[in-house]
Amino acid sequence: MNFDGPDSDGVRRHVVESALAWIEEYHVDGLRLDALHAVLDLSAIHILEELSATVAARAAALGRTVVLVGESDLNDPRLCRPRERGGYGLDAQWNDDFHHALHALCTGESAWIYGDFGRPADLAKAFREGYVYDGRYSRFRRRRHGRPATGLEGRRFVVFSQNHDQVGNRPGGERLVSLVGLEGAKLAAAAVLFAPFVPLLFMGEEYGERAPFLYFVDHSDPELREAVRRGRARELAAAGWPGTPADPAAEETFVRSRLRRERASSPEGGAVRAFYAECLRLRRTRPALRVLDREATDVYADASGRTLTVVRRGAEPWAAGVFHFGSAPRDADVPLPTGLWRTLLDTADARWAGPGARAPETVRSDGRVRLPLGGRAAVWVERAGD
Repeated sequence: MNFDGPDSDGVRRHVVESALAWIEEYHVDGLRLDALHAVLDLSAIHILEELSATVAARAAALGRTVVLVGESDLNDPRLCRPRERGGYGLDAQWNDDFHHALHALCTGESAWIYGDFGRPADLAKAFREGYVYDGRYSRFRRRRHGRPATGLEGRRFVVFSQNHDQVGNRPGGERLVSLVGLEGAKLAAAAVLFAPFVPLLFMGEEYGERAPFLYFVDHSDPELREAVRRGRARELAAAGWPGTPADPAAEETFVRSRLRRERASSPEGGAVRAFYAECLRLRRTRPALRVLDREATDVYADASGRTLTVVRRGAEPWAAGVFHFGSAPRDADVPLPTGLWRTLLDTADARWAGPGARAPETVRSDGRVRLPLGGRAAVWVERAGD
């Protein structure tokens, strides 16, 4: 779009006034700005800065809170840096690096961008620093990518284990539960909900939806439909994805992608919903989990044991999450600050349709502790005393 060339003033005005219409006429509380890597603007005042300043002023005049969330894989902290510090002033951005690190660790996939990830250390860096690629070389991009997220609080990052892009852009549209099973999906959800960031849930994951979410379109122009078919096949092949994608213009592709909401009422669906509800309850009520401070987050990666330990120190009592990505149960040697710790949640608990909790009710640490973990399981603990 023409944001900075001749006759661009009308384009900019259209975009800004469109956002204001959603806020004023339709009363939305926030907007997600799509594909910001494609918003090119060399003006002295970037269109995103103009948009965020105008929206903030209108929200203040209306006595409301309105948020702008950017979707970008640029790993550019300017998106969310305050305008007075030279940034664009968005409230938050989707963090693809967190998803890629978590997905590659859970699935072992190496196609497409996942080849840049897959080690516990990558997810550890995402927990601690937000971006994994903050200036380091990306084999997928064949260049250095990103810059450090210095000064950005945890509330500036939106994290997820799946979303419409990451699922829908797969040739088969598989949800995470179809790739790694229920225990793996709960493990990924526990990592997202324990992180010192803002969590996003993809429709249906809260009850273990297994219907695929395929890429589908409904264009009336037959030439456009055919162009989409060819383009999608070409893009997936170039990205190294195996298999043939479903026809995006076929009605069957859309029908297969519908949610099967009756699954939410099944015994397993009910157990998964209860698991998500408990994770969210703990996130709301436990002091350390309420504070989104990545600076007060310590992360320890055990590559050989495929285990990650995350300690949240933002408030007392401290909380810790231990995430085991191996498929077999193990007794892990876990670094935990000294003291008595009580278990808040074990994803393997039978209450959540799991094989059975292995973590004890309490453990005492002298700096390290032996903690029984299920295969593809996470345990949340909270310090209960010295």
